[in-house]
Amino acid sequence: MYQSHFGLTEAPFSIAPDPRYLYMSQRHQEALAHLLYGVNAGGGFVLLTGEVGAGKTTVCRCLLEQIPQSCDVAYIFNPKLTVPELLSTICVEFGIAYPPGNASIKVYVDCINAYLLEANARDRQTVLIIDEAQNLSADVLEEMRLLTNLETNQRKLLQIILLGQPELAVMLARPELRQLAQRVVARYHLGPLAKPEVDAYVRHRLDMSGARRRLFPARLMGQVYALSGGIPRVINVLCDRALLGAYVQGKERVDRATLAQAAREVFHQPTARRDLTRPLVAALILAIGGAAAVMAYQREQRETDAAPAAGAPSAVQAQAALPDRLDWPQDEPTSGSKSIAYAALFRAWGADYRGGDACKQAEGLGLRCRMARGGLDDLRQFNRPAVLQMRDAAGQNRDRSFFATLTGLDYRSASFAIGAGGTTVALGALAAQWSGHYTLLWRTLPEAPKTVRAGERGPAVQWLARQLAQVQGGTAEADPVFDDAMARHLKQFQFDQGLVPDATLGPQTLMRLSVAADKAAPKLVREQGRN
Repeated sequence: MYQSHFGLTEAPFSIAPDPRYLYMSQRHQEALAHLLYGVNAGGGFVLLTGEVGAGKTTVCRCLLEQIPQSCDVAYIFNPKLTVPELLSTICVEFGIAYPPGNASIKVYVDCINAYLLEANARDRQTVLIIDEAQNLSADVLEEMRLLTNLETNQRKLLQIILLGQPELAVMLARPELRQLAQRVVARYHLGPLAKPEVDAYVRHRLDMSGARRRLFPARLMGQVYALSGGIPRVINVLCDRALLGAYVQGKERVDRATLAQAAREVFHQPTARRDLTRPLVAALILAIGGAAAVMAYQREQRETDAAPAAGAPSAVQAQAALPDRLDWPQDEPTSGSKSIAYAALFRAWGADYRGGDACKQAEGLGLRCRMARGGLDDLRQFNRPAVLQMRDAAGQNRDRSFFATLTGLDYRSASFAIGAGGTTVALGALAAQWSGHYTLLWRTLPEAPKTVRAGERGPAVQWLARQLAQVQGGTAEADPVFDDAMARHLKQFQFDQGLVPDATLGPQTLMRLSVAADKAAPKLVREQGRN
């Protein structure tokens, strides 16, 4: 109801687990890093716990978008099942054939084991994700443990990720489940947002939905934190109700009284509601019956907000002038948009695109190609120009989708090379039109080692010391050793990048080091736009 009133392209506080809206707080980065580590750890169990509404499912959806293509994934949402029911559900999810009408646990297990062996022979990894895992019974958990018994000399053939409320961790601490607990290779408890993070969380979701001005004043964020306890889902429900209240009252932003009333409605406080419900109902009737008056009020208010101070143009006016949609040039066919977009991407790297497989061509230039699906935080973190797959401006016609190259990004606008030209649009155009798919290039630094071990010296350690010094500041020693001090620096870098801080120089860490240390690469984020 309130989207057009506030100039939003999407509902900013939906409780659906959309990865695009995931605010990567320090805790959420650590949770995702633990899941990624667990997936690559070679089998066993990964445990992610957290309070209701903390964002466990959204983090897992984000994991699914980053999981390697060599993984086969099954996702079970309702695990309140018996052992035969859960085993049959696993078979269905992975497409494993079993005899019709089967009720034998052994037959189910034999079919699953045969599937796992065949998948391993094809170099496929099998991942089972169980949400709401606190509903699993002890005998079902024991059966899950037995499923992970199948292994090769290098790894177990089934990786199981358990998502659940805090009582799941309590359940696994029982003596009868100690064997399963010993197979947990990574575990993390996702706590609530801290007070400063609540402000950033609300702004992030509003930015993603196309907001051009601050709808929740900073002075209210302490109240939002106190009311929600830092739980993202509660923040969503509270802020959604507050925006509705501001809309029906014809307000341009949420004030303290509207937030307080929203809290009374969300948290079901009937005594207070008797005194304050009538004004909201009356305002809603007026809004419905007098739509023309409300629209006139909105136009007048926008003109007032956009009016510059005497003698100087205002930043608000300049921002309001940005288009809120990205349109493909009408005189050019969209069929060639992908080639045009890759040509612009390669030009940003000082190279020419010759057509065909862009990633293969990039390898010949000493570049790597990353094709993935994610959100704005992903793009900001890699900080490289990217080819985005965009929907038509209406967001409905898939046949009219096109590709454009994102060349600049700040916290209010996005710049594109599109067709034969370029344009800058409001950030809301991404929220409305971007499919989440992107392709970017990054450069592998020369002499990058495959691994570094504790106590080592030599070229590999020298390379690591140089990169850490370049990224974190400081000077690398002439003959460094991979000691505890260097391990701490590496852990700090991993932590800053949202990776598991394990002081291991794995593929993800090497990629992030290369991206962070490559000062000559084209950049995406315009830091001066962050104000």
